Amino acid sequence: MNSKLWIQKALSMCLVFAVVATYSTVALANSGKIAGELLVSGQNVNGEMPFVVVNGEAAKTGRSVFSASTITTPDNTNAIINLGKLGKVQLAPKTNLVLSFTEKGITGDLLSGKLTVVNSSEAVSIKTANGETLKLNAGDTATAAAGKAQDDDNASSGGAAWLPWALIFGGAVAAIVVATVVTDNETQIGGSSVIVSPRL
Repeated sequence: MNSKLWIQKALSMCLVFAVVATYSTVALANSGKIAGELLVSGQNVNGEMPFVVVNGEAAKTGRSVFSASTITTPDNTNAIINLGKLGKVQLAPKTNLVLSFTEKGITGDLLSGKLTVVNSSEAVSIKTANGETLKLNAGDTATAAAGKAQDDDNASSGGAAWLPWALIFGGAVAAIVVATVVTDNETQIGGSSVIVSPRL
């Protein structure tokens, strides 16, 4: 009798241990740690797949990137870090960035190179090498030395912003000239008015 009771207690303890181990594994799996996906593009001089350096290790497309990672892009290599609903950031060649992110947003320290925000749910806070902290929205670009730059679309269209106004004013001037040149039976530009009197 005593041996049966001992076996039952041993089995019960094993069952309790199995349940605790299972729940702790599930809890670790659902820890909520956010990871980004690395997308690398460019050319490698050796003809190999392009790579970047993440925390001192070579990393290729598909690698997971966690918060507080240091990402360095070599020559001729771009990298996009896709953070899902948080957004995407793109690193130009020769860029060194310490990237941090939480469920609330993306931050980073841009040590060298250039970063562009492809899209984001909130403004991306980037600290440049000169200590300036920038708030970047989708399409904005920051460089480590110079700070915030215009996005490419705004930069290309900024010089031509006067064109619609020139067309409007040019059209108005043309309309005034046409209206003054066209004469009816009573007015001529630079001449005297013609009076038409009825015959009696």
